[in-house]
Amino acid sequence: MDPAFLVTAFAALFVVIDPIGLTPIFVALTRGMSATRRRALAVRACVISFAILLVFALFGEAVLGFIGISMPAFRVAGGILLFLTALDMLFERRQKRRRDQADEDDDEEEDDEDPSVFPLAIPLIAGPGAIATIILLVGQSTGPLGFVATMGVLLAVLALVLVLFLGAGLLERLLGRVGINVVTRLLGMLLAALSVQFVLDGLRSFGLGG
Repeated sequence: MDPAFLVTAFAALFVVIDPIGLTPIFVALTRGMSATRRRALAVRACVISFAILLVFALFGEAVLGFIGISMPAFRVAGGILLFLTALDMLFERRQKRRRDQADEDDDEEEDDEDPSVFPLAIPLIAGPGAIATIILLVGQSTGPLGFVATMGVLLAVLALVLVLFLGAGLLERLLGRVGINVVTRLLGMLLAALSVQFVLDGLRSFGLGG
């Protein structure tokens, strides 16, 4: 397995899922809950997210083929989607939307609130960007070993999400609002570059650009 592909896969999934940006949202969604309940919600959200992304990794390309969409076309479309996500991160629209979703969910349910499925697993962790990315990465991997390696990278990123969720309160105090904003914008710049690379790879598969 090409180490460069694994690094790219990890970077792509990390910036799309954005564990650091999700951490303050997790804190907001679980405020007032006990540490035990917080742990349970964090684990459940990560497990559900992995199941969703695994389904798309296994059957996403087959579904695309059934409706007549080629992987190169999906790479270009996915790259554009990721670029829009990067713009949201760079201009803070993504965080504002996540905070709005957190506020709406908090208004709807109080005592019996369980945000592990919505909005944590869907759409904050396993959102459109993550789904597009996992399909693209599986399409670029070769053979069963490549698929297993890609799933391993996904598990590593979700493990980081879980670790940050479990230490959300401490991380929030260490970084502060300004620190989280700075890190999110840096990740947005990296995601923009990766999304352009996805588009170039898709165009190259069409025979354009050499």
